[in-house]
Amino acid sequence: MELHDTTNNKTVLCLMAHPDDAEILSGGTLALLAHCGWKVVIATMTPGQAGSTVLNAEQISAVRRKEAAAAAAVINGTHACMESEDVFIMYDKPTLLKVIALFRRVQPSLVITASPNDYMLDHEITSQLAQTACMGATIPNIDIPDQPVLHSVPHLYYADPVQGKDRLGAEITGDILVDISSIMDTKEQMLCCHESQRDWLRAISKVDEFVLLMKNFSARNGQLIDKQYAEGYRQHLGFSYPQTDLLSELLPGFVHRKKTSR
Repeated sequence: MELHDTTNNKTVLCLMAHPDDAEILSGGTLALLAHCGWKVVIATMTPGQAGSTVLNAEQISAVRRKEAAAAAAVINGTHACMESEDVFIMYDKPTLLKVIALFRRVQPSLVITASPNDYMLDHEITSQLAQTACMGATIPNIDIPDQPVLHSVPHLYYADPVQGKDRLGAEITGDILVDISSIMDTKEQMLCCHESQRDWLRAISKVDEFVLLMKNFSARNGQLIDKQYAEGYRQHLGFSYPQTDLLSELLPGFVHRKKTSR
């Protein structure tokens, strides 16, 4: 696996709504970056307190925090939780300050987050929080004691929505596709750390194998670039955000472009 690095600040922050979101949507890319020598921080807005029909909120949260930490540890990463609640992730000042503080603590040069359009608002609001924090963490007048201001706006990428569809069922496909065929075993190992979620999905969504669903969607993306498995992304290219495609620079030979509507 031949990878190289182009920046001195080798930290990627993957901020998602719930435990297992990062592994499903971006686990392969994070594993490749870890092989590149990058520090990986996986953050979730919630501990997943709603993710059980058997355990109460406190009990399942404790289980899922451990699962999330174990998944990150597979690639020598760490896990952080913003301690919001499932279904109640808010775009408000207290929550934004928590996320901005996370960005300042982690000091990422690369951020991966949820799709701005997805099947549920928890994911969409997480995406908005990450977008604002990329900018807000650089603003000195947003005062957070004992947290250094982020030196510059990090590169920001949006992962595909779950199963590649928005709330109306319209297909969304990233125009940046990362070949994760060589790292799928690691991605699967990370996802399998979330043992509690198989029972949850079987009870709530009538899905018996979330690993199979992940691999099937990764295979769909892989077909778009004639590879076995891939993960899709779109880059935030608004004013004042970095315009260079850092993922392509970091993962030459693994990143492929596909023209698609944004």
